[in-house]
Amino acid sequence: MNGTLYAVGTPIGNLEDMSFRAVDTLKKVDIIAAEDTRHTIKLLNHFDIHTKMVAYHQYNEKGETQKLMAHLVKGSNVALVSDAGMPVISDPGYILIAACREAGIPVSVIPGPNAALAAVVLSGMDCRHFTFYGFLGKQNKAIREGLEQAKASFYPTVFYETPHRIQKILERIDGAMPERIISISREMTKQYEETRKGTAADHLAWFNDHPPKGEFVMIVDGGKAVVSDAITALCQGKIEDHVGYYSRQGLSEKEAMKAVAKDRKISKRAVYEQVKIKEKTEPF
Repeated sequence: MNGTLYAVGTPIGNLEDMSFRAVDTLKKVDIIAAEDTRHTIKLLNHFDIHTKMVAYHQYNEKGETQKLMAHLVKGSNVALVSDAGMPVISDPGYILIAACREAGIPVSVIPGPNAALAAVVLSGMDCRHFTFYGFLGKQNKAIREGLEQAKASFYPTVFYETPHRIQKILERIDGAMPERIISISREMTKQYEETRKGTAADHLAWFNDHPPKGEFVMIVDGGKAVVSDAITALCQGKIEDHVGYYSRQGLSEKEAMKAVAKDRKISKRAVYEQVKIKEKTEPF
């Protein structure tokens, strides 16, 4: 009988955020696959957990996936943890989970803290819809593409950033979208938790006097100031392009059609019928 893979959320700072279920799971599994065993051992020692650990990170995950799968097939239970927060979210793990799904091995999640969601709550922004981007790439092209996506979105975009790069990224934002409000959080759940809001220029001025320390979550607010012009243009164009615009913002087909109906001041049924008629008449 196959074992079970548990994706376990761990604290992003304050160890007291560790759930009872997470502690119990890490004590009972046969193996803990940890992103950095040197980091995770501190967590295990704090909660008196003595389960065997193996390293599982971006540089060895393909090979280690096969080894862990062999253990799972034989009936061993495995816990997957990252250095902080939820596995897979800008951390290793999806390859192992995908392999388990394909092989029919049970996967269970033990929810826990997440830096992106914590920062969203602290931002005070309207984040009923938002885009999670994670880390920008290291190359200029990747940085440009990520920031262009944020500029084009009228929903907030969530980025992770490091202390030695955040000023560089803010300078790029200041050049491309100086009017955007940005929420930056650091040290969340810790004693010196801090969230600041302002334009890129505001943050750059702050960092000039307060050198950045710690890991940051940066939320770039959506481009609400240019939405009305964009919507006006869309209303004058093809309805399927209008629906596609909202779909690219992350809305479901139903939500996109509802938004189009509101923009054009027509019924949702009218939008649905026009889109479906268009789909039926499109050549293969």
